[in-house]
Amino acid sequence: MPSKGLIASIIDRHRRDRTRLIDILRDIQAKSGFISPEAVADVAAGLGLSTVEVEGVATFYHFFSSRTAGTYAVYLNDSIVSVMKGRAAVAAAFEKAAGCAFGETTRDGRIGLHRTSCIGMNDQEPSALINGVVFTNLTPAKAKIIVEGMKAGMDVPAMVAVTGDGANASKLVRAMVKNNIRKGGPVIFAPFRVGAAVKKAVRMTPEDVIAEIKKSNLLGRGGAGFPTGLKWEFCRRENGEAHYVVCNSDEGEPGTFKDRVILTECPQLLFEGMAVAGYAVGAKEGVLYLRGEYAYLKPYLEKTLADLRKKNILGKKIAGKAGFSFDITIKLGAGAYVCGEESALLQSAQGERGEPRARPPFPVQSGYLFHPTTVNNVETLCMAARILEKGADWFKALGTPRSAGTKVLSVSGDCKKPGVYEIAFGLTVRKLLEMAGGLDAQAVQVGGPSGNCISRGQFDRAIAFEDLATGGSIIVIGPGRDLFEVVHNFMEFFVEESCGWCVPCRAGNPLLLRKLEKIMSGKGTPSDITEIETWGKTIKAMSRCGLGQTSPNPILTTIENFREMYEAKVDRGNSFLPEFDLAESVKAASAVTGQKYAAHAPEKARE
Repeated sequence: MPSKGLIASIIDRHRRDRTRLIDILRDIQAKSGFISPEAVADVAAGLGLSTVEVEGVATFYHFFSSRTAGTYAVYLNDSIVSVMKGRAAVAAAFEKAAGCAFGETTRDGRIGLHRTSCIGMNDQEPSALINGVVFTNLTPAKAKIIVEGMKAGMDVPAMVAVTGDGANASKLVRAMVKNNIRKGGPVIFAPFRVGAAVKKAVRMTPEDVIAEIKKSNLLGRGGAGFPTGLKWEFCRRENGEAHYVVCNSDEGEPGTFKDRVILTECPQLLFEGMAVAGYAVGAKEGVLYLRGEYAYLKPYLEKTLADLRKKNILGKKIAGKAGFSFDITIKLGAGAYVCGEESALLQSAQGERGEPRARPPFPVQSGYLFHPTTVNNVETLCMAARILEKGADWFKALGTPRSAGTKVLSVSGDCKKPGVYEIAFGLTVRKLLEMAGGLDAQAVQVGGPSGNCISRGQFDRAIAFEDLATGGSIIVIGPGRDLFEVVHNFMEFFVEESCGWCVPCRAGNPLLLRKLEKIMSGKGTPSDITEIETWGKTIKAMSRCGLGQTSPNPILTTIENFREMYEAKVDRGNSFLPEFDLAESVKAASAVTGQKYAAHAPEKARE
């Protein structure tokens, strides 16, 4: 348990800034392996908060624990792609070698085994985080070696014997992660001259910068596709003591990892895009909200920011423009999918629980610290910098009339070449599968679990906002897979990740999951399919934020596109089949008492 003095020093290092509460709690978790009630009280006293406020944050995020997570905390990804690639065998190897099950810590407190959702490594599964260090392409043999190293007291970074490509091999990153850039493109992965976008922007008025972005028809790359120039214009027009630019780098959608690669190989482009946005909306401060799973990139990103300050791309009087000051700070999450929703992200960036806000007001009116804020994702801001550098007409010449430019896709699952692909909008799913080596797929999950599961008959559909919109996740599902297993994994994910604020999402998703399990077990009826469709539509319509508004999609889109799969599972001869199995339930009692218990049919009981 950390001493009061240590906690005080952590708080002081973060300048007693209440908005740094998550960073403070991360430091305490890293030092002691858990956050005790005493630590909560000390933090509350040091920041002038109530213990309830601090405890509320400490209990919200996945990577915070109220009991020891282990000197070596192993978080093994349980996303569907990890399952496809052999997670079960890897998990069994960890348990056997460590001597404890997942969800437990060894008696000596040395090793803790934990499940976690997708960590942004779906192109190299199974993967895990151990004390924040990424381990990829795990096998049972590798798991055994890792546990042996932990038992011997090795430093976790020393277990990384071979590093990945590009900046992954740099001293500040030194990760075994691979970029897997399978196809570069003219926008994100093309050569970029640092300073080109900012120097051009400051020769224009802020209004002219916004006009150029509007002319380019740049739509937000997070999936919703809101016009970026319009968002910047709304933000600039709002009155406020301060304006902010917030970059959403919380790509928690299972199957998405393209922002990880952009952050690794193109951070200058991203930060310059944030500076351009700052100039356009009148902001002096920007925040990069970095998902907790990517904390290993933070020292490298901080060094990049320092280099840009030296080059006068950030700081005061940027590029010689009097009155233009802009700088960027990095804030880390701590594991919460809902923080990908922009208002929940803003709450988290302020050091609070990542619970979505009621809207209106929208972030452009009341965002970070309740000031006008533009929230854009990594890819969008990079593209904005490119547009300033090369012009709106150049950008519009790429893609389709409605979907200008390119899209960076994260392709994983049952394909020969998983990785990142920068493609022009309008490419068909079939062409993408040809590139990735997955043409034999039975289905493709477009947009992650919250997106659309399409069948082979739909592979000629186009990846574009006017057809198949996606934030970037493309999961290839091979011909031998049980599609029900995929849907079940996705629904478990949504049940786990719901923030719990609204009833439709909090209560509705577990109901959907149980009904799905009833159908999967062969105890479903045609009315169960009808009910699950009705419930799903109600949850989508009544939920407060994007999580609940899309969480039924795994079930609804597979019923729509693979209805025969559901109908083959149900008993069409019965209008009602009980979920409760009496015979199965009394087996344990029979074994203990040595007596046989008969399960009578309802009609016999009535006689």
